[in-house]
Amino acid sequence: MMRLAWKEMKKNKVRFLILGSIIFLVSLLTFIISGLANGLSQDNAALIKDLPNGQFFMTKDSDQTFNLSRIDSHTQETMLNRQKDAVAFSIQMGFLNDSTDKQRSVAFVASTNSKWFANVNRGEILLDRSLENEGVKIGDTLTNNQFSGKFIVKGFVEQKKFSHTPVAYINMEDYQEIYRVEEMQLLFLPGEEAPQELTALQSFSKKEFLNTIPSYSAEQMSLNMIVWFLVVISGMLFAIFFYMMNVQKMGLYGILKAIGIKTGKLFKMMWTQMIFITVIALIMSISFSQVFGKIAPQGMPFSLTFETIVQLSVVFLIIGFIGATLSGLQIKKVEPLQAIQQGEV
Repeated sequence: MMRLAWKEMKKNKVRFLILGSIIFLVSLLTFIISGLANGLSQDNAALIKDLPNGQFFMTKDSDQTFNLSRIDSHTQETMLNRQKDAVAFSIQMGFLNDSTDKQRSVAFVASTNSKWFANVNRGEILLDRSLENEGVKIGDTLTNNQFSGKFIVKGFVEQKKFSHTPVAYINMEDYQEIYRVEEMQLLFLPGEEAPQELTALQSFSKKEFLNTIPSYSAEQMSLNMIVWFLVVISGMLFAIFFYMMNVQKMGLYGILKAIGIKTGKLFKMMWTQMIFITVIALIMSISFSQVFGKIAPQGMPFSLTFETIVQLSVVFLIIGFIGATLSGLQIKKVEPLQAIQQGEV
């Protein structure tokens, strides 16, 4: 059957080349959009995504809006004393001014002592690496209109952003002075264990907490819808293409059935063609998407992981298999004598 499938592809190479080109373009676009979706996801919430799986807690009356949450100091101390890896932290958007009075937007992050967040002394600040690319250097002095002191840049951290804004780690006491608050916004407890029941707090898994971030769920949902829409289109292309091919080959199928070739072998021939076209198209689209990631503008958030490539490749193969199989159901209905009498178109 493989030899027969290959002979047919050589005979109708233009048709199969057209199908392969379309599948290549659709899969390339899918990989690029997936890379953009992953990149935007990291750019939007790398601070949270880089944390281990665990439970996030915020007050119930905050209506699932973390910056309205205020953790009672007694509750915070109880949790921190009971769970050694627990951490209380806050995130708040703000601004920093450099020596030339240029204003830069940042996401201030402060936390209790923890290995999950960078800890700094009073008057010190750690910034996301993207600000170094904008000219900020270690040792620079930065100010904030609501802060009486000055921040000394002690270093930079890699890929730490929140809501598409560079993260700025500051001391908890400095944070409290800037925002005139005593309470922290959130509690984080790493691990897969069931969360401790706290009457005034609501718990979220990491995925659930990410969806409470403004714009995150809407952004990811839109891009993922496009990705799956393209995957469905590829399946429809396979179904339509093989359906038209099968209509034209009814006479051939009739002859093959008449000489004793079973329907299952005809399906195998069609699946072989589908797999060959899909694999070649996927290899090319993966290669081109990797090149795109290298030449993409520096500011473009693009991240196409090996896991995503494997998942989408498997999905494309499954969708192609389904599309080709559905189009081939008519092969089962072919009656050898009737098909031979109709002749091959």
